[in-house]
Amino acid sequence: MPWQVDFFQNNRGDYPVKDFIEKLDQNLYMKVFRYIDLISNYGPHLKPPFVKKIYDQIWELRITGKTQVRVLYIYFNNAFYLLHAFVKKTQKTPSSEIKVAIDRANKIL
Repeated sequence: MPWQVDFFQNNRGDYPVKDFIEKLDQNLYMKVFRYIDLISNYGPHLKPPFVKKIYDQIWELRITGKTQVRVLYIYFNNAFYLLHAFVKKTQKTPSSEIKVAIDRANKIL
């Protein structure tokens, strides 16, 4: 049975992660959704190198390749919430990106 995966929705009714993914080129777009399917299929059993815990309850989905994309998410009430996505350009995940995810997680938790 697949795990529930939801996109974070802000106060204006927008879905920032979905909007980000839709702006990617077609190959990367499809790759990101294949990785999201991994969360849906394996849930909390998905392990590195696909995911990594980066802060408290915040995890990152690690899409690797020429362009590295990160999707930050939480697992809460038997569902995965995709909070924030960005193109990774540095070795360490920037604290500003983590803060966006934390702020959005606090609206769900």
